[in-house]
Amino acid sequence: MNMPVTYAIEVKVQSRYLQEQSDPSAGRYAFAYTIRIENTGAVAAQLLDRHWKIIDGNGTLKEVKGPGVVGEQPLIEPGAAFTYSSGCLLETPVGTMEGSYSMRATDGHSFSAPVALFRLAKPNALN
Repeated sequence: MNMPVTYAIEVKVQSRYLQEQSDPSAGRYAFAYTIRIENTGAVAAQLLDRHWKIIDGNGTLKEVKGPGVVGEQPLIEPGAAFTYSSGCLLETPVGTMEGSYSMRATDGHSFSAPVALFRLAKPNALN
């Protein structure tokens, strides 16, 4: 018999290029991303902090750390999900993001929810 996983967060990301907010001649490429954070575990957990590693096409790393996401620190019940959208600017038409969320379960256990590497790319920038 399989026991349910107590602490489990699944993160899905969709990104898109924002042409109307970009200015390639000035080295400004705007991207939006929508993230769905689903609690697939057995205990409710609150998202406390985020940590992003953003790498542009030149290999320049920018780290972003801070409390919550979009001004919130949502409590996500088992089987429920929290979805939000945000964005970032790059100086190149392609880049990547990856990171993690610091979570605290309602039983006091702290754990990390990784966000797998995802690509930010202007359409047709990659063949």
